[in-house]
Amino acid sequence: MYAVARYLLHQQGKQIELLCAYEPDFETFGRWWQQLFGESEGKEGKGLFPACASFTSDLHSLGQMIQQGRRNLFETVVQFAPSARDLEINLDWKDTDNLNYLAGKSLAFVQKQAMAATTSAHVDGDVPVITLDAEAINADSVGALIYFFELACGLSAYLLGVNPFDQPGVESYKRNMYTLLGKPGYPAT
Repeated sequence: MYAVARYLLHQQGKQIELLCAYEPDFETFGRWWQQLFGESEGKEGKGLFPACASFTSDLHSLGQMIQQGRRNLFETVVQFAPSARDLEINLDWKDTDNLNYLAGKSLAFVQKQAMAATTSAHVDGDVPVITLDAEAINADSVGALIYFFELACGLSAYLLGVNPFDQPGVESYKRNMYTLLGKPGYPAT
């Protein structure tokens, strides 16, 4: 369903997919996903441009563009179940940051509300949002996501009519680099 949804959004003119999660530990995974989809689909003038973001921190740098910029992207949000190590926000008796209204709430609750508010604003701003639910972030859930995205990527590339298992563009710059570095077997410049 994810591969088909991506394909249909691409057919409707969406050119960029923004993968995001409200989990800082997911940032490196997003870079892996970006490489997987970029190398697998970006051929023959086809494919969605894969980008990743870490919300809520990247909302400050990208939020305005997502909300009111060109309508050429959609989001895929990976939502993790709360961690067992969730923390409660304490009361600051001086209330120097004016955030005491959050006292007694958990970080998972605040994170969930941030996601709900942002998703609602983006959908209202005509940005399609795909939400993928995952267990709490751990080795099992990350392994399941790797398998999920690898399978979806292969299917998505075939829907676009490209071979997901080659990378001619990457090979082109590797050959150029080997030539410039003087690697044996490559013509000298």
